[in-house]
Amino acid sequence: MKLLDLFCGAGGAAMGYHRAGFEVVGVDNRPQKNYPFEFIEMDAFEALERFGPHFDAIHASPPCQFYSVLTPSQRTQSEHRSLHADLIGFVREMLAASGKNYIIENVPGASKILDNPIRLCGSSFDLPIRRHRYFEVPWMPFRFLPVCKHPRIAVVPSGHSNHRKDGKRTSGNSVEQIRQAMDIGWMTGDELSQAIPPAYTEYIGKALRETRFKAV
Repeated sequence: MKLLDLFCGAGGAAMGYHRAGFEVVGVDNRPQKNYPFEFIEMDAFEALERFGPHFDAIHASPPCQFYSVLTPSQRTQSEHRSLHADLIGFVREMLAASGKNYIIENVPGASKILDNPIRLCGSSFDLPIRRHRYFEVPWMPFRFLPVCKHPRIAVVPSGHSNHRKDGKRTSGNSVEQIRQAMDIGWMTGDELSQAIPPAYTEYIGKALRETRFKAV
């Protein structure tokens, strides 16, 4: 089973699908030297058109800045959004047209744009980190989802202010502490700030195999 990982970043989602039994190929329009699997530097939409037919499933994590919470340095929401593209609707159209099983992932601010998304958190998988992400998974039947446990489990902060490329401690936790909390051992601090723990997509990948590829 092969999965195409669009807007792949440094590969947090990819590792989860790999653990669920998929052969993963990543695509991003910027170099990703730490991506742990086969990587193609290319526009995601071009890659989908060229390579999509050869894959069994497609994951997309379009840029989240349009939906991200404002930082103190940003003056207005409208000003912030004018600087970033809203790609989710267009990504959905392209993925639906491909006829493939697809997943779209994004930040909490995109939850109303995603179609009936599920929410996952690091604490749902007993990881000591609170990082909510939403997933549009149109092929997934209703199921009891893992619940957040952060009221009962100690979590480490995961904001951008804690991340440094050199691994040194900043306002809270070192890069190594964040790596351990997210179960990601290969990323820089900047990459961690954009990543999701592999546990999220391992869960989704296993559900995909159970519901769509039972015989594989």
